[in-house]
Amino acid sequence: MKLRILTALVLIPPVIYLIGWAPPWAFLVVLIVVVERSLYEFVLINRQAGVQCLPGIAYSAGALLCLAQVADVRAGAAAGKIVVAVLCVILLIVLAFALGRLKDLRQYPVATASTMFGIIYVGFTLSCLVPLRFSVRFSWAGTGRDLIFLLFLVIWAGDIFAYFVGRLLGRTLLFPRVSPKKTVEGSIGGFGGSLLVGWAFARWFWHPASLKTVMLLVALIAVAGQLGDLAESALKRGADVKDSGTLLPGHGGLLDRVDSLLFGAPALWLALSLKDIWPS
Repeated sequence: MKLRILTALVLIPPVIYLIGWAPPWAFLVVLIVVVERSLYEFVLINRQAGVQCLPGIAYSAGALLCLAQVADVRAGAAAGKIVVAVLCVILLIVLAFALGRLKDLRQYPVATASTMFGIIYVGFTLSCLVPLRFSVRFSWAGTGRDLIFLLFLVIWAGDIFAYFVGRLLGRTLLFPRVSPKKTVEGSIGGFGGSLLVGWAFARWFWHPASLKTVMLLVALIAVAGQLGDLAESALKRGADVKDSGTLLPGHGGLLDRVDSLLFGAPALWLALSLKDIWPS
């Protein structure tokens, strides 16, 4: 517990600076590093599960998607088109590259599918942080800094409240086949903690957006974050590993720390992109 808290205290200040005040190039560089390390841990989990993939293509595609998001942000009106085009090209490259890379073509469907899954599951989802932070399309909901802080605060609060409520009150297992320690009480506590922190952020810091809008976004992020946590737990369970790595003392691997972001970031990006069909 002490090691877990100490690691968090060391990491939180630079993360806050990075998402709030660091220059765009620094944000992009760190994001690419996070994507690459997370993909590396994803590849290790696959290998442990006996699933072959194409790591070189996955690493290159992850960085390329982050750069494509930057190009989309700069394109303005053409936002989204470049990323979609890049994803199509990546798919073709994966399918073509695997033909020469795999000696046993019986592995072709699994290797290509797992590679594309990793690229989308890690690379694309984390790359959504770029438009959330820098796109002017979402200015109606506040600054990009507001959005990223909301995203991280809601996910952090959900993790913290779920952990402590689960330890104190947890009795009913939530999904034992996937995660034997997560409880219904912890999940409810995490959701409530996310709502509380989201409300406080909107009440005192996020003035451009209405409270109704903020709470809808908070609820979406909270649910998506918990699903992301469970999805990564399922991957580890399938590979019979406890953590995705040992990079962060007391926390496991980097993928263990960003698993909620993998669902939370694209969920927030999608909700903001589809604001025109929201009920008034």
